[in-house]
Amino acid sequence: MLTDFVPLFLMIAMALGLAMSLLKLAEWLGPKRPRAIKASAYESGMDPVGTARDRYSVKFYLVGMIFIVFDVEIVFMYPWAVSFRHFLANGGGLGSLAVISVFVVILLVGLLYDIKKGGLDWD
Repeated sequence: MLTDFVPLFLMIAMALGLAMSLLKLAEWLGPKRPRAIKASAYESGMDPVGTARDRYSVKFYLVGMIFIVFDVEIVFMYPWAVSFRHFLANGGGLGSLAVISVFVVILLVGLLYDIKKGGLDWD
């Protein structure tokens, strides 16, 4: 049973071996001219401001999570939109429309709550 996986393990070992050997080979044979300008951080052609260890505001993460939640909910609406014509042809169009309307109303209530609480304000 485990012998069925031997080719897979062999392929993984060969891929890791090739990757590590190419990285080491590039390190040994590559140019070695360290300079201060090469070691500095690159931020869109501008000099870096502050340290890389600065903390982000919690609002940044909250807006990110809100974006992910609404993005996932929009993804749930795609299958409904694709199959809506099928629902209309089979007589279930109004029921399907009612279900998606409730879904959109719940989304809008959540968005209005978030706006009221100031979750999208960047002050």
